[in-house]
Amino acid sequence: MPALSRRVAAEFLGTLWLVFGGTGSAVFAAVFLTPETGIPIGIGFVGVALAFGLTVMTMAYALGHISGGHFNPAVTVGLWAGKRFPAHEIAPYILGQVVGAVVGSALVFAIASGHPNFALQPNGLAANGFGDHSPGHYNALSGLIAETLLTFAFLVIILGSTDERAPKGFAPIAIGLGLTLIHLISIPITNTSVNPARSTGPAIFVGGWALEQLWLFWLAPIAGAVLAGYAYHALAGEPAVEPTA
Repeated sequence: MPALSRRVAAEFLGTLWLVFGGTGSAVFAAVFLTPETGIPIGIGFVGVALAFGLTVMTMAYALGHISGGHFNPAVTVGLWAGKRFPAHEIAPYILGQVVGAVVGSALVFAIASGHPNFALQPNGLAANGFGDHSPGHYNALSGLIAETLLTFAFLVIILGSTDERAPKGFAPIAIGLGLTLIHLISIPITNTSVNPARSTGPAIFVGGWALEQLWLFWLAPIAGAVLAGYAYHALAGEPAVEPTA
């Protein structure tokens, strides 16, 4: 197993790519009009959902053999709950993930700032929110239920596809497609988090309401992940072995 410092560095890089690729697609490409005719050619919700799934899939293949390919504090905690990850390594992993997310958001902000019509608050760097800051104006309870349920499902996909009894080599595909589906369901509800680090990066730059609402995007994903970890371990009865995506 690689040294902890190398694994944390891999988590930093993978989470940076997830946030830059996923939120970057939302900021730069979700809505785009041709300059002369004004024809919409943006990727929309479907494209953003696919971008998030692709970031996880590509980095799981690229870095999963180094760190396990978590790229998400909820995944790290959920794997611990499922007896797949040691408790004493949770904090370093989460630190690497959050720092990676912040750097990813900084890069999106730096590029977006080069557009003459960019304004931080209206665009929000694809920050997560509820109420007036939900794309579909869903309230906090709706966001809490959705984020908890969808993170639970995400962890079940991760735990199941990385189970030693599952077909080898396909876990990143299942995980990437799972995250794509989760985004297709919940972008209108919360802009989709299921990842506290992904929520923290944009919130730091947006400030104000994004920081005030950040609690939900730590509480719900962590709760959903812990429930999934315990549930899957009870269901599958698998040995305590860390997965490699």
